[in-house]
Amino acid sequence: MTMARLSAATWSLSAIAAGVLLVGCSASVNVGESEKKLSAEKLSGIVAEKLAATTGQPKPNITCPEDLVAKVGNTTRCKLTADDGSTLGVSVKVSSVDGDQINFDIKADDTASPAAN
Repeated sequence: MTMARLSAATWSLSAIAAGVLLVGCSASVNVGESEKKLSAEKLSGIVAEKLAATTGQPKPNITCPEDLVAKVGNTTRCKLTADDGSTLGVSVKVSSVDGDQINFDIKADDTASPAAN
């Protein structure tokens, strides 16, 4: 029975990864004049919203470890954690900066990592 639950969670993560890879996902955010970065907390929320909108799945649990600095080419790695504890890496890369607006691309990894025992 545990196996079925794990498979369903893994399937959900795979569906998210496939949806993001097939459709592509990007976002843009305005930041204040004095701050040319997007906080890790705000980035986590935006990535979760974009993944949910792109895949048609519920908003996932996303954590990003650091702020995203507004410089083209900068990247960070966020983590999507499923209810069963399995995880999926998500890359975020700044594609352009226009004044206070940061545009970035979001790409989920192809495969999930199983939950730690």
